[in-house]
Amino acid sequence: MEKSKAIPQGYMTVGEVAKKMGVTVRTLQYYDREGLFSPSAESEGGRRLYTDKDVVKLHQILSLKHLGFSLSDIKNRLIPLDTPNEVAEVLAEQAAALRDKIEALTESLREIQALRSEVLQMQAVDFKKYADIIVNVQMKNNFYWLIKHFDEQTLDHIRSRFDRDSGLAFMDAFTRLQDEALRLLKAGEPPEGRQGQALAKAFWAMVTEFTGGDTSLLPKLMEIGQFKGTDNAWQQKQALVNRYIEPALGAYFSRLGINPFEEGCK
Repeated sequence: MEKSKAIPQGYMTVGEVAKKMGVTVRTLQYYDREGLFSPSAESEGGRRLYTDKDVVKLHQILSLKHLGFSLSDIKNRLIPLDTPNEVAEVLAEQAAALRDKIEALTESLREIQALRSEVLQMQAVDFKKYADIIVNVQMKNNFYWLIKHFDEQTLDHIRSRFDRDSGLAFMDAFTRLQDEALRLLKAGEPPEGRQGQALAKAFWAMVTEFTGGDTSLLPKLMEIGQFKGTDNAWQQKQALVNRYIEPALGAYFSRLGINPFEEGCK
């Protein structure tokens, strides 16, 4: 009887709130000390008392904590819960944060699955290549799977010449030039014509940027698209690109009086 008189109707003790929300009393006491979750009232005997509104606020705090926010971040994100619109806004923010978390977890799962697939295709344990693959997957470089086919000399060269931004810019240029080669092939533009030669010049500039003048890398670059185990669609695209690029480069080098591929194969 004394306890029921001490606890007014509509209020809960810290122990009752803790049990209701699946946390410890110590956690709620800590949140109180941090100024994050304080009781709405105290009983005559000095016991902390909470309301249903407090429970909703605690749910907001625990949800944000579960999503990885620090207590200081949570404190800044809390808003009053005095109107239906304010409660709805809290729920909308929590839903948005959950969606972000789901997207992040989905992306992490994609990265793990991609790395697992590449690891199973490689013939030996190579943590340097694993690291390169996961970095490129995170960069959303769709050509990450090529890494397993490159030898250490080529990979060391790539690591030394390209960072995240320049690597992405290079792959974007590579893709655009390939697409242009396919467009010219489909349009029936002659490789030795103006557009074909403009493409050849841009393509060779890209290759030169990649190699840094090291012609020993050229034969390895020529193997791209012929790697065993690559996707059939990739091989077919490379075959079409090469059908246009090779004669275009041949005409371009003929005009310049050079044959860098022959030099690189020596």
